[in-house]
Amino acid sequence: MPKPIYVLSGPNLNLLGTREPEIYGHQTLDDVRGLCEARAKSFGFEIVFRQSNHEGELVDWIQEAREKAAAVVLNPAGYGHTSVAILDALKMLAIPVIECHLSNPAARESFRRKTYVSLAATGVVSGFGAKSYELAVEAAAGLAR
Repeated sequence: MPKPIYVLSGPNLNLLGTREPEIYGHQTLDDVRGLCEARAKSFGFEIVFRQSNHEGELVDWIQEAREKAAAVVLNPAGYGHTSVAILDALKMLAIPVIECHLSNPAARESFRRKTYVSLAATGVVSGFGAKSYELAVEAAAGLAR
């Protein structure tokens, strides 16, 4: 069995389904987990699915992924626009990194149009709601083979 794909989500994503559903949709983070597990399984991978509102915890998980993951899917949420620490952790990875967003940051406020994560990401999937996670897992699985 190959190493798992880490699927990491940043702040406020624990409130999916209730937080601004007109932007982020009605599916919950548990729904997203189910979609990711099914997509990963179809490619022969398992996932490690985690969410945190704390920047340092995300950095710890990214560092852990260096040894334990085949790839990382990261929805950094607001930290994408602010966290040099997350960028630095991602730059230490020698595995694929897929940046993932539920909404399309390029179509939103100007401060959302640039993310530090993009500087270290292999690719970006955004604007497809919960489907963004599925597509990101598919891309990660394809690149990790």
